[in-house]
Amino acid sequence: MARDRAQSDDYTGPLKRLLIGVLLLCLVGIFLLWRIDSPRVERFRAQVVDRVVPSFDWAMAPVTGAVNILRDFQSYQRLYEQNQELRRELKKMKAWKEAAVQLRDENARLLDLNNVRVDPRLTYVTGVVMADSGSPFRQSVLINVGARDGIVDGWAAMDGLGLVGRISGVGQNTARVVLLTDSSSRIPVTIQPSGQRGLMIGDNTLAPPISFIETPDQARPGDRVLTSGDGGVFPAGLVVGRLAEDPGGRMRVRLAADYERLEFLRVLRSYGYETIEDPGNLIIPLDSPQTELDASDETPQAGAADG
Repeated sequence: MARDRAQSDDYTGPLKRLLIGVLLLCLVGIFLLWRIDSPRVERFRAQVVDRVVPSFDWAMAPVTGAVNILRDFQSYQRLYEQNQELRRELKKMKAWKEAAVQLRDENARLLDLNNVRVDPRLTYVTGVVMADSGSPFRQSVLINVGARDGIVDGWAAMDGLGLVGRISGVGQNTARVVLLTDSSSRIPVTIQPSGQRGLMIGDNTLAPPISFIETPDQARPGDRVLTSGDGGVFPAGLVVGRLAEDPGGRMRVRLAADYERLEFLRVLRSYGYETIEDPGNLIIPLDSPQTELDASDETPQAGAADG
């Protein structure tokens, strides 16, 4: 066995070297032939290419497929990167959309505040609702305006749609607004167009009942409910809501203010009205020039009568 292996090595070794030498000579010959710049050689090269290259399409198919796969992978990679970039942009756009929606809602509420029709003699201070301290037994909110802004207890507070409540408790920088829905709220109102007067009583619901209507038969669901100004609680003519009837037949007020989104409140400055102690002064005050003239006219007549 060892002898046969040694003999096979003696034969294969020179054969390998011979084949390598022949291959190198062929390669050198092909290189020299390909580098020779001669018309005959050029025609020979063209004939070789025409005969050999078309028959090698099957050999080039794997290379072509590999190149196509590489190009598809590069294209897929570019698409993936673009997709990731679009996802990032979409997240940014969603954040901007949320901010835009919030700004739109805030702008709409501020525009509503500007569109509220109140007595032009009433000035106002707009505050932001800081906290809702409502509970089943007491409903109120805190706003960021207070004594430094001239806020006084009892002033009316409105949102962009209607009356919300009154100031009850003023700090230096904040104030508490007791809502119309609070159980301690009692608001004198008037019903339009019939002109009936009544008293709206808070009961911790969004539709407080209205009592003590002068002529209940003239009050119908859908009528507008405004503040009457009686008792000096609120200025007259502020929008409260519309009249409605519950299943039990009791009249209630469906409030115009949006209590679910109280973010800005307009506090109306109301310094009260001048009180008239003597009803006669409503016609001619005692210190008017007409009174002095009448007094001077009566003096000579009285002297003549004495004479």
